[in-house]
Amino acid sequence: MTGADGTPLIVAALLLPLAGAAIAFAMPRTTRWVGIATAVVLLAVVVMLCGAVGAGGELSHAVGGWGAPLGIALRVDGLSAAMLLTTAAVSLAVAAYGRSYFRDESAGPAGFTPLSMLLIAGLNALFVSGDLFNVYVTLEVLGLSAAALVARAGTPEALTGAMRYLLVTVAASLVYLLGVALLYHLTGTLDIRLVGARLESGAAAWSAVGLIGAAMLLKSAVFPLHFWLPPAHANAPAPVSALLSALVVKASLYVLLRVWLDVLPAARADFGAVVGALGCAAVLWGSTQALRQDQLKLLVAYSTVAQVGYLFIPFAFTSAAAAGTAWRGAVYLVLCHALAKTAMFMSVGNIQLFGGDRIGELDRVVQRLPLTMAAFAVAGITVAGLPPSGGFVAKWLILEAAVQEGRWFVSAVVLVGGLLASIYVFRVIGPAFTKGAQPRQPRRVPNAMEWVAFAVALATVLLGFFGMPLLELIDAGAPFGNALEPER
Repeated sequence: MTGADGTPLIVAALLLPLAGAAIAFAMPRTTRWVGIATAVVLLAVVVMLCGAVGAGGELSHAVGGWGAPLGIALRVDGLSAAMLLTTAAVSLAVAAYGRSYFRDESAGPAGFTPLSMLLIAGLNALFVSGDLFNVYVTLEVLGLSAAALVARAGTPEALTGAMRYLLVTVAASLVYLLGVALLYHLTGTLDIRLVGARLESGAAAWSAVGLIGAAMLLKSAVFPLHFWLPPAHANAPAPVSALLSALVVKASLYVLLRVWLDVLPAARADFGAVVGALGCAAVLWGSTQALRQDQLKLLVAYSTVAQVGYLFIPFAFTSAAAAGTAWRGAVYLVLCHALAKTAMFMSVGNIQLFGGDRIGELDRVVQRLPLTMAAFAVAGITVAGLPPSGGFVAKWLILEAAVQEGRWFVSAVVLVGGLLASIYVFRVIGPAFTKGAQPRQPRRVPNAMEWVAFAVALATVLLGFFGMPLLELIDAGAPFGNALEPER
């Protein structure tokens, strides 16, 4: 299913958030309902788009009627559709939560709604782009809007974190652009599939791919390139932290995966081994650092470092059967982790508004905010990969692939990472039931903020029961076909 059949839905997925951002910017008084209305319509469009992809395979659209190599091709296969669905679901949850969180939101370009809609537009454009330079443009839109959202907290720590994030993302984008320029010199095109078809293995090709890979690893905050992530996520407003952790760090993973699938030469085992090793190190390091944190948002931020590591482990698998299983699990984990981290950051935002920021100061929060603590606990089940959550299904597939290929160290990392995640989640839940040494006067948390966090957390458990349709969607259009081919 290609061409005109997919055009209206693809274009709508791109223009809807842009229109919402423009309306919210031009008419500040409408921001409270524009964000939610845009997110609802966007989710409906993306669900229809997923249905079309699942029924007929890949959809495509040539911008302006000009196909590659002269024009820009927009393509949506199962992988793209899964990423679009993740973005739409999280954007709706964050819009609903942010409506109460930003009760005193000021008008103007610094408002949360236009910036968040611009970020969603950048993500959607990236996930459907079939052109390497167009990917660069979307990465810049994404980076600038994310940095502005982090800075919106207004504190010195938030401004420092935003500036650090901005410098990192700009530097990584420049490195990526250098790699793209080298690929264009070698192939004479920027279309991802044409680059893959024309690229010949050699030192120059591997240099270009290495530059792109390094840039995306930095943007994904993979250990040891994660130094910018905890300060940015921990000091941003709770809805912004949710967007960053759930969506933004996944964008660069998607770019690297597309390069891996469509551009990289067949002899790529060494590259995959390095990336997979970094993923394993990230799981162990991030989990260990999360255990050491007393500040709630830092704990959840370091947990993101660990969970992102799981998404890079499948690069190490070489056999067709193991790679296919692992990649399905990793893409499914993208959705599960996105919802879980959204719920966790929302829960932490509720606890901060209630009057606490550290584990030792929770002071029987569970009695005052039962839904919030339930949301944190349920989301923690997914993060730890415990049944019956969607995180269990996703990590089981990665573990199955590791056992199938005889990678026992990877198997141990997956299991140990789940154990460590369980420990740091229960580190938060335990003190919530105990009485603090110095009782505090709590502040009221709007009911809507508690219910949204709980609903998102509950969705992570439901994914464990209804995962088969999503796994079938991921396979639509055979996005991992090249990854499953034996090396030549």
